[in-house]
Amino acid sequence: MAEIKIEMQKLPNGVILVKLKGFLDAYTYGEFEQTINNLFNQKMYKLVVDMTNVDYISSAGAGVFIGSIGVAQENQGNIVIVRPKPAVKEVFDLLGLSQIFTIVENMESALTSMA
Repeated sequence: MAEIKIEMQKLPNGVILVKLKGFLDAYTYGEFEQTINNLFNQKMYKLVVDMTNVDYISSAGAGVFIGSIGVAQENQGNIVIVRPKPAVKEVFDLLGLSQIFTIVENMESALTSMA
């Protein structure tokens, strides 16, 4: 069974780092969605999502991002994606999400784009 591991860390200026590891698919997207909703409920809308260790994302996993970006931006926040693997980046490209999300190669760029 596919698994997703989620770690969170508070960064300066109200930014939350969300590190994902594993598979973000129809079996695991709910856990990620709940994590995002919990952060939003705590009025935390500036998210940096480190996808370095995400091996696969399905449309269900991508749907969590689609459903979250509007809420983040409506609350003066954003969701920045860091270092997706080529296969994951391809899914973002195919779904047109690369046009909506800021996708960067390192944490420094993520934090700069969040300022």
